Amino acid sequence: MLRYTLMRLGVFAGCLVVVWGAVYSGIFPRGFGSSNGLWVLLLALILSAPISWVVLRKERDRASVRIVTRVDRMKANLEANRSQEDGADDVARTQGGAAASN
Repeated sequence: MLRYTLMRLGVFAGCLVVVWGAVYSGIFPRGFGSSNGLWVLLLALILSAPISWVVLRKERDRASVRIVTRVDRMKANLEANRSQEDGADDVARTQGGAAASN
């Protein structure tokens, strides 16, 4: 997951450099007044989102598989713990019931 995040930040940084160069060279329009920095960030974000969606598809799928595997393992561990607690509770109840009847 960290790798995907870093790759996504790299795509954004690359888009930021390209958009910054395009705005200051006059290819893209400048923002109004002092909003030029925000304008450059917004354009870079808008451009990097679809690029990341297409370019990082395989890495996103790998990260998704790792997350699903981790969640399934945690669910299995919780279920195992729950069944152990149920077994211990059943034994305690049967022993408690047998001691009360004697």
